Amino acid sequence: MTAYEEALSRPATLELNSGRNTTSPGHVTQRLPFIVACLLVAGHSAFAMPCHFETQGEGRVTAIVDGRSVRLDDGREVRLAGIEPTATTKQALASLLVGRDVTLRSTDDTPDRYGRQGAFVFIGESDASVQATLLAQGEAIASAEIADKDCAAALMASEAQARRQKMGNWADPLAIKNAESPDDILAGIGRFMVVEGKVLSVRQAGATTYLNFGRNWTRGFAVTISRRALPAFESAGISLKALENKRILVRGWIEGNTGPRIDVRLLGQVELLGANEPTGVRP
Repeated sequence: MTAYEEALSRPATLELNSGRNTTSPGHVTQRLPFIVACLLVAGHSAFAMPCHFETQGEGRVTAIVDGRSVRLDDGREVRLAGIEPTATTKQALASLLVGRDVTLRSTDDTPDRYGRQGAFVFIGESDASVQATLLAQGEAIASAEIADKDCAAALMASEAQARRQKMGNWADPLAIKNAESPDDILAGIGRFMVVEGKVLSVRQAGATTYLNFGRNWTRGFAVTISRRALPAFESAGISLKALENKRILVRGWIEGNTGPRIDVRLLGQVELLGANEPTGVRP
């Protein structure tokens, strides 16, 4: 068991009833999210070489296809794993990668149904993936889709740093949507978003648990969690009912008709915010 896994398995790490913050002149140290908080316990050594999976090939980048896909000189199209693009990701990729020799690392080199090879991309002998670089610059959003916990935690830590420093995309106050403005969220249906808000109620209907952020359940923003996703939360010591009246960040694809929602399938999609952080803070 890694230090990260050990930290994640302890319910005390969540501190659901704690609102402690450390303050100093001109600066407020903000509480880190579920997955990133474990970094404080795990320490640097656990993440010395995150996302360094098996080498799945090398090549030179000749073109940027879109915000998370590049083309190599041998014709392969590579989809960058672990991130979702922002409006500036494609340009950032062009600056970083065009004409550069790269190494591809992943647990599997099987192409997806569109023929793209998913991988972490490393420039030359660099120990930092291109994904981590984009996240640290605020030029991408962590997708929370990576199963490897050490790699996922390292990506989330890179994003959290950029959020705290308001780098890149996070300099825009609208980069994180307000759960109290469901119409703004619904306008982004079909897009990947990060939403902040206070959970007003937790309800279960059949095999689905609902985290409701509005009193009007049909029009307000909500998070849905299916029964098959519950074991991940339970193994981390997280009681969904305990999230009532807590402020969280949630990330995912916006769905819905009358009211917007995000379907949470992975633990890393949910982050707990400190109780004393003022409403509207965008870490």
